[in-house]
Amino acid sequence: MKLLIKNVKQLGETIRKVRKAQGLTQEQLAAACGVGTRFVRELESGKESCHLDKSLRVVRMLGMDISIEGYGDL
Repeated sequence: MKLLIKNVKQLGETIRKVRKAQGLTQEQLAAACGVGTRFVRELESGKESCHLDKSLRVVRMLGMDISIEGYGDL
């Protein structure tokens, strides 16, 4: 499935849905990613100042990828 994520809130909502679909708690996901539970909670709520590196770690742990499109041949 391919989703167009336009803002941090949509990213957080997607992470929450995938986490729940995989039967993980926020605590379990945080432990698996090496981040704090507070970070996962803030990421899922769409906090705009979440660290990109940690966010990408969570995305990868859930088996998702992020791609960037729209700039032609760079």
